[in-house]
Amino acid sequence: MIKKLAHHTGNILGEINVSGSKSESNRLLILQSLFPNLSLKNLSNSDDTKYLGKALSGHQELVDISHAGTAMRFLTAYFSVQQGREVILTGSHRMQNRPISILVDALRSLGAEISYEKKEGYPPLRIKGKEISKTRVKIQGNVSSQYISALLLMAPGLKNGLEVKLQGKVTSVPYIKMTLALLSDLGIEYQWTDQIIRISAKENIKNSQITVESDWSSASYFYSLVALSKNGKVTLSSYKKDSLQGDSSLVEMYKHFGVTTQFEDDRIILEKKTSNYESLTLDLSDSPDLAQTIAVTCFGLGIACDLTGLHTLKIKETDRLVALQQELEKLGADISVTEKSLHLKAGSTINKDVLIKTYDDHRMAMAFAPLSLKVPIQIDDAEVVTKSYTDFWDDFEAVLVG
Repeated sequence: MIKKLAHHTGNILGEINVSGSKSESNRLLILQSLFPNLSLKNLSNSDDTKYLGKALSGHQELVDISHAGTAMRFLTAYFSVQQGREVILTGSHRMQNRPISILVDALRSLGAEISYEKKEGYPPLRIKGKEISKTRVKIQGNVSSQYISALLLMAPGLKNGLEVKLQGKVTSVPYIKMTLALLSDLGIEYQWTDQIIRISAKENIKNSQITVESDWSSASYFYSLVALSKNGKVTLSSYKKDSLQGDSSLVEMYKHFGVTTQFEDDRIILEKKTSNYESLTLDLSDSPDLAQTIAVTCFGLGIACDLTGLHTLKIKETDRLVALQQELEKLGADISVTEKSLHLKAGSTINKDVLIKTYDDHRMAMAFAPLSLKVPIQIDDAEVVTKSYTDFWDDFEAVLVG
């Protein structure tokens, strides 16, 4: 489906209830499978979370998680310790070309039985669940924090817990801290000293209920809308000032674009205050999922940016750096990328009616949509947004006033 977005010149105003965080929801679903007396509220309604929930509650041998990368990583570790169960874990064509050998090698070193059904190092995987008694594992810390979180979420269910030694610089640290905080909320003890994380075994937890905070990544597109507007004010719920989500760094980042954030009860109120901009330099090692939104915001405002710490974007739904370069160039941007950075020069013109390819990547669709405040634009495969934000287009159109 191609979605045509007309040039909108009115104000941005409205109040939106955003679904629960996909990152928190997916971690909590794994923990709920380990501890069934955990109840959850405000789960994400994203495709990723639905696929994960279905996989955890089903009993089929073939488990297909489509494009859900987090589900692939978390389930690889989870199924490896489900004694007596054998599954083939697979996904979409793109998923079958996303590397997973670092996690598989770590699990194999613990004694897990995992084999590749097709291409070495990539899904689909055949996993034979078994009891794991080894207590120490090493894994690279600079490729994907989801590999690390997969091990940490598995750890409480192991007889003797687990010690995870992180090798090299650790990327996306807030996501690891999120995982550890959720474990702690359930009474699971951990220690993180230097490059070593130790998780204690936990047989039972007390009856618990957790309400999932709304997704900060989803909020980013409304930050962009307000930044690109002449007059913008949007209220979003439900959000916490002391969020576990790394992408809550939006609050500080978007001050650069004149957007203020006011916390009121469980809501945040975004408002455009100024329109004086300077070039932007950011290290996004801790929040790489914001790169597309920030790059498009800078382009829409005609300002230069240098974004670093983006090496993990090479193994996402698409190669996000190349995809950003190709689509922004179609719009008239002067942009270059490396293996881990993006460099955009200031510009004053935006080409109209450009068809933006999304490459099976939900964030491509949502990041480019706010440019309709500057020029008419078209989004290819617009329904891809359901991967993380089912109601995005309805919510997007709800705040366009006049």
